[in-house]
Amino acid sequence: MLDERRLKILTEGARFDVSCSSSGSGRKNPGGMGNGYPAGCCHSFTPDGRCVSLLKILLSNDCIFSCKYCMNRSDLDIPRASASPEEIAELTADFYKRNYIEGLFLSSAIVKSPNETMERLVRTVKLLRIKYRFHGYIHVKEIPYADEGLIFEAAKYADRMSSNIELPSEKSLKLLAPQKSKQSLLLPMKQLENGRQLVKAERKKELFLPAGQTTQMIVGASPERDGQIVRLTQALYRGMNLRRVYFSSYVPLVQDSLLPDLPAGQLREHRLYQADWLLRFYGFSAEEIVPENEDLAPDLDPKCAWALRNLQYFPVEVNRAPLELLLRVPGIGGKSAKKILEARKYTTLRPEHLKKMRVVLKRARHFITVGGVYAGAKDFRQVRGLLAAAETGENARQMSFFDGENGQFRLPGGKAEENFRLYGTKETALSALTGEL
Repeated sequence: MLDERRLKILTEGARFDVSCSSSGSGRKNPGGMGNGYPAGCCHSFTPDGRCVSLLKILLSNDCIFSCKYCMNRSDLDIPRASASPEEIAELTADFYKRNYIEGLFLSSAIVKSPNETMERLVRTVKLLRIKYRFHGYIHVKEIPYADEGLIFEAAKYADRMSSNIELPSEKSLKLLAPQKSKQSLLLPMKQLENGRQLVKAERKKELFLPAGQTTQMIVGASPERDGQIVRLTQALYRGMNLRRVYFSSYVPLVQDSLLPDLPAGQLREHRLYQADWLLRFYGFSAEEIVPENEDLAPDLDPKCAWALRNLQYFPVEVNRAPLELLLRVPGIGGKSAKKILEARKYTTLRPEHLKKMRVVLKRARHFITVGGVYAGAKDFRQVRGLLAAAETGENARQMSFFDGENGQFRLPGGKAEENFRLYGTKETALSALTGEL
């Protein structure tokens, strides 16, 4: 049985990995415990208001690697702990029965060798699925350099897997994570995506990673600009068909001369998530969002910044503009744009209609006309200041699942992120990946 000391060490060791989200698995329960809810399992709220949670835990924090930014790196003098696959499986099943959790997020430091670590992860999920007949959501980490057969075996039992890209460039990887390489991080992703496509093409009934893959990169530990990060994100979506790319602001957990002394700050992380949203759901390309050697504007969200750089498209008439252009208007979201298209079939829209559709007029009014009437700033040189002021009272902090002191779970309030389908193309972009990382 896993004792409280080891449980505390192993859960705290997993808390900085944010690359978990709604499953989208839809795993059915043929008789046993749990379901892979389509709405997902994480420390969040589903659209129907249910609060769902994961047990986030490591099999071990006793790592043989020495990534400079990692609190589990081998040369640090910290408490070490490990658990057996049997202990993790028993704990997960017991927590589920007590209604503490609805799923498992399982990772591990690399113990002894990548293959041995991956084999232990596989054994854990097989125990849960076969012995305990657990059909809830399971997210498993792909271990760099592990054998392809072990990774594929995990994909047969897990709902989702992730291989963290860690840093935005190969140069930074060599400096801060010398035991990892571009190939070791990208190859498992590509192998799993090929496996998913093969299962799909052969129309096999077996589940193979039904909720896909995610990844995570640290922002601010290395000198890459936002433009390079956004281009890498785009290449990962297109080349690896990832469900999500997560960004984690650098926090100085360990002292090292190669690392910054100050945290990266959560505003930058927030702006990158906004840029990610534009890539996935609004039809923007990385090249449109930010130049490669520049950072995202700290005082404006990326959509507003793009609009100010492209005033030739504005103002647009909401009663006539196509969906593609409406989606590019600051203050008009995907749902609002579709409501506008539907409503204007029956009437000529007025400002009060837009308010009811939840259009953010304090932004949108500078870029639209309503029935030919423009209600924005008369002097467009003032618009940037007005848009920045509109954000002053808004919370740009990325939500945390843990408090800052002891790493215990803290369930945030608010609505769950909706499970949208990936916006845009799925064409292979391995050449872009090669150039970006």
